[in-house]
Amino acid sequence: MDGTHTLYRESLIWDDHCGFTATVDGPLDPLLQPWREARVDYLSVNVYYDLQPWTEAARIIAAFRSRLPEEAPYCRLVSTVDEVNRAKVEGKLAIAFDIEGMNALNGQLEMVQRYYELGVRQMAIAYNRNNLAGSGCHDEDTGLTGFGRQVVEEMNQVGMVIDCSHTGYRTTMAIMERSTHPVIFSHSNPRSLVEHGRNVTDEQIKECANTGGVVGISGVNLLLGEEEATPTAVAQHAEYVAQLTSPEHVGISLDFDPEEERQYQENASNTLMEERDDTYWPKGTGYGRPAQTLSVSRLPDVVNALEDVGFDSDDIGAILGGNFRRVAKQVWK
Repeated sequence: MDGTHTLYRESLIWDDHCGFTATVDGPLDPLLQPWREARVDYLSVNVYYDLQPWTEAARIIAAFRSRLPEEAPYCRLVSTVDEVNRAKVEGKLAIAFDIEGMNALNGQLEMVQRYYELGVRQMAIAYNRNNLAGSGCHDEDTGLTGFGRQVVEEMNQVGMVIDCSHTGYRTTMAIMERSTHPVIFSHSNPRSLVEHGRNVTDEQIKECANTGGVVGISGVNLLLGEEEATPTAVAQHAEYVAQLTSPEHVGISLDFDPEEERQYQENASNTLMEERDDTYWPKGTGYGRPAQTLSVSRLPDVVNALEDVGFDSDDIGAILGGNFRRVAKQVWK
């Protein structure tokens, strides 16, 4: 990356959600090397989503925490924003964890605090389908439940960022009304540009901004409305959110999975892609496996694309990482 854009080299690069599925036994270095090579400064590693048994979250976190120093010594587990800043100075990739869906709590409110102590810094209320806390974006949207309201208050109290990606419209609006801290959509795109259940409406985007939050633009081609994900498409979605609110409410979270991308490239000529389990990815909504996502290695090209659509250097620095860092500074304790 010797020819990397100067602005990219000087900015804090914050990827708020990865697309790979962490496991207890899988090697860590092949998963994390792409972010190191791309000079990313902070990565939120997804350690659980609602499809898994709830006990997997703690098991995966424990495996990461114990094995990371040996298998990926270029990483540093962080608990505070100051530690993220120090890791950047040291040339380390700062790592914290996120969870997608409240099945991870097993109905126990006290688990929010336990996960925070283990390094989880954000949790999504749902993953596509309904759970005890609220509704997923591909399910009947019955709204935030009584347990969900308790969870929102507990996350605010503990200092954990509330993520509304994968969550139903009514549920997200109730969350954002109730939360006393900024709320994010870690990896969701504008529905006005691409009509898909995983994308979010103008009203959701505006309400997110009203909380002081950030909408992270996903690099998944399905959500970008492109046959192949491109930096230009990411920039166009970022531009839309910025014009609807302001640049301080835009981030980049590509949802990139190195193994999925490898499989996609190997099967690029195969038009009959494997369908996903329709329990969580309903038929007719375009989900296929392997999915195609903009690689984290293309982030420097995203800088050029952001310049092309009119963002200045201050705005680009904020979009690359400054905005998510601001939210973390406000919420993490």
